[in-house]
Amino acid sequence: MKIGVSSYSYSRLVHSGKMKQIDVIKAAKDAGFDIIEFSTIAVPDGKTLEDYAAELRAEADSVGIPIANYTIGADFVNGSGGDVDAEVERLKREVDVAEILGAPGMRHDITYSLPKDGPRTFENALGRIAPAVRAVTEYAATKGIRTMTENHGFISQDSVRVEKLVGAVDNPNFGVLLDLGNFLCADEDPAIAVGRLAPYAFHAHAKDFHVKSGNGMNPGDGWFMSRGGNYLRGAIIGHGDAPLLQSIRALKRTGYDGVLSVEFEGMEDPLEGIRIGQANLRRLVELA
Repeated sequence: MKIGVSSYSYSRLVHSGKMKQIDVIKAAKDAGFDIIEFSTIAVPDGKTLEDYAAELRAEADSVGIPIANYTIGADFVNGSGGDVDAEVERLKREVDVAEILGAPGMRHDITYSLPKDGPRTFENALGRIAPAVRAVTEYAATKGIRTMTENHGFISQDSVRVEKLVGAVDNPNFGVLLDLGNFLCADEDPAIAVGRLAPYAFHAHAKDFHVKSGNGMNPGDGWFMSRGGNYLRGAIIGHGDAPLLQSIRALKRTGYDGVLSVEFEGMEDPLEGIRIGQANLRRLVELA
């Protein structure tokens, strides 16, 4: 497997002004990562998204690290003013950005809330979402870019729901960005969930969380609640409670040999968290 890093891991440094987003590329190369991926591009004032994407790619080419994936938000229920066709067209323009970046894959969300009219079930929403996702991936396929969803955002986080979405879209160009830790946000055992979704994985994230039972008190700053009311806090890879070794073994059993990217969102210093997390992740992959 190639060990990568998501630009999201550096987001605290970028938001604080300690680092520019374009500087993340050299930081990732210097840290020894094989690839980098971009999670939402922060366009500087006076520049267009397309122009800045070209700058990012030129910098990646200059320092010698490929951009493996492009991650963006999407909402085929409520996005673009509730106009699903307009949201599809917006996503197609994001595919164009992925092409400028030279990224072979693009991950997008599907919705952040279920429809307010009619039955409020995931299955009900699939009838609206799946054709839209299919239209985006068909367009992306013409550019040699694969699209994927992630187990992310509560609504589409459970492995069963993600598998239903893949089945409903029914296109070989659409798969899963498999986050090894995110299932904890939906109170699902990650090892079982990864075993279910590994056959559909186009890309993967290594993420860890500290977990405390929701039966106790709220631990305070830095913690958030899972869908079922447990408490989670981002952790350095290998320091938390996610069954990462078992999950990586499940990935390997399916023959997955793609990218596994560090996505750090802990409270520790980001550079230290990323450094320790990468070292632990490389050991986990060797052990698996």
